[in-house]
Amino acid sequence: MKEWKNDISKERLIAWRRYMHQNPELSFQEEKTSQFVYDTLQSFGGLELSRPTPYSVVAIVRGRRPGKTIGMRADMDALPIREENKTDYASRVPGVMHACGHDGHTAILLGTAEILAKHKENLAGEVRFFFQHAEEQYPGGGEEMVQAGVMDGVDVVIGLHLMSGLETGKIGIVYGPMMAAPDVFEIKIQGKGGHAAHPQETVDPIVIGAQIITNLQHIVSRRTGAFEQRVVSVTQFQGGTADNIIPDTAELLGTVRCFDEALRKDAEQKIEQIVKGITEAHGASYSYRYRYGYRPVINEDSVTRIVEQSAVELFGKEAVAYIPPSMGGEDFSAFLQKAKGCFFKLGSGNTQKETTYPHHHPRFDIDEDALVIGAQMFLQIADNLLKPE
Repeated sequence: MKEWKNDISKERLIAWRRYMHQNPELSFQEEKTSQFVYDTLQSFGGLELSRPTPYSVVAIVRGRRPGKTIGMRADMDALPIREENKTDYASRVPGVMHACGHDGHTAILLGTAEILAKHKENLAGEVRFFFQHAEEQYPGGGEEMVQAGVMDGVDVVIGLHLMSGLETGKIGIVYGPMMAAPDVFEIKIQGKGGHAAHPQETVDPIVIGAQIITNLQHIVSRRTGAFEQRVVSVTQFQGGTADNIIPDTAELLGTVRCFDEALRKDAEQKIEQIVKGITEAHGASYSYRYRYGYRPVINEDSVTRIVEQSAVELFGKEAVAYIPPSMGGEDFSAFLQKAKGCFFKLGSGNTQKETTYPHHHPRFDIDEDALVIGAQMFLQIADNLLKPE
């Protein structure tokens, strides 16, 4: 593996990342990005390339000897955010920006594919590189790729995510549940509008909505076990057009986050119980929709140990950071439905380089030193996973 690590070109990783950062594309629109990835992979030689969906790319390197099949995934889509950084590689697309590090993920996986293709004679087994579209937008590109069969025959799948809140050089590890299922609920309250000076003649959906919001907080504080993890957040409350009019309707939107499938189903039922009871008590009616989002990301212990071992072998025990699970969502979970795997965090925060802004912020950027670290991690993990048992 030492000779593989020495082949990593930091300059190429940075150049690929900056090209994609300058030319971001939104979810399900990654036409130029996926073509750039395909053309770059083709230039390496030694890889089998395919386009399982219009905006994704898969590359396969087959070793000379039989062995396991492992998958490695990077996402490619950007966000509808206007970039505020003044770097020479800032986004050239108005209102679109790589504000989550997906350009870095893709550059890391390109570098990994280049090196493993170069050394495939030394491989025992097969490595598949998944360049995924549309991580940021439900139903997600991961599900589309899995349905297209990219995971058929894969034994282990690995993914990483840059993390601005983690110092560059640190590898964030979580055993078991790592990222939550991000579900969405929509509630429409049908009341009876009228003049604000005569509320007794109305069925006020604003007041009813306020009571629903208050009571939804009980799902976590009074109807979730102390050792269970669940979040219920109302994020939109829309209703009314003027200060002197009580409207006919009001709408509430929000999200539920949890790791357990039973808690998801329980939340769906409890929300409607609360909405039904309050609207009926005040003579209103309602409509309700609960949409299941991405599945939770659950890391498998044996694979996670290999990821941790790889970090220690490369950088020492001090590089490993045992981070808490996140209530954020990630469609890497689609790949985990087909094989055991691990999703880990790659530190990219550096106060001197101003790369500690949170993800999805218009000033988000990464410490590009992390790109080499990410490629080294992927290569070491591949080496450890493909060793004969």
